[in-house]
Amino acid sequence: TLYSATHKRKPMQQDIPLVMVHGLFGPLRFFQPSIRMSGITVHTPDMLGYDARATQGALTLDIQANEIVRFLRALDAGPCHLLGHSVGGVVAILAAELAPQLVKNIISVEGNFTLDDAFMCRRIAPLSAAEWQLELQHIQSQPAEWLIQGGISVTNERLQMAHCILYNQSAATLQVIARSVVKETADPAYLDNVKKLMKYGMPLHLVAGSRSAEKWNVPEWVRQGAASSLVLADCGHMMMLENPDLFCNSLMELLYSSK
Repeated sequence: TLYSATHKRKPMQQDIPLVMVHGLFGPLRFFQPSIRMSGITVHTPDMLGYDARATQGALTLDIQANEIVRFLRALDAGPCHLLGHSVGGVVAILAAELAPQLVKNIISVEGNFTLDDAFMCRRIAPLSAAEWQLELQHIQSQPAEWLIQGGISVTNERLQMAHCILYNQSAATLQVIARSVVKETADPAYLDNVKKLMKYGMPLHLVAGSRSAEKWNVPEWVRQGAASSLVLADCGHMMMLENPDLFCNSLMELLYSSK
């Protein structure tokens, strides 16, 4: 469904926070969703290892999911809307499975469902640390090239956003998360978590960009059981960078209409 965000909104019955879990590259505060989504309390936490958040030991997706659960508990705001973008979609599913009482619904923004969705992670995972460090440094030094490769036209605002995204984490963090994603989404038990949540009535909303939707490997049973499915016009996988106002307005419509 191509989604238009021009309808008048009805007041929300209560302030249910929206917690956004970023993908392989963080954060999700780069497009200022708390400002663009007036009237909704938005949280954009960094996962462990991101934005100089030092951590001891391995950084698995299970550890990240437990950290999101800790964050939700600390909010003490009741069940929250939990959004996950790309890799963050996996973390959101795992967090909801750990503590379903803290999650009102899940919004998967082109979140990974299978190994086929982990295109960037599969590239990074097998490289040596030195190889990936050099590649990341090249990407960081050429943000315009990075945008163009993603099918995004270059503007000053987008260059600023790209800088925030590309420098928010170390090469080491990206690689260890990439390897965890490849391992986790290759395990059939991951989709079992999705089935369990949907079976017990956890609403799952799907959001995609029109240019990347066909490449999103969503199992048919997930599509059939989803509470809603939105496709944002003229956008790709990084829709919140490409058209942040459309993304935020569409999310607001979704949240105001969800029960």
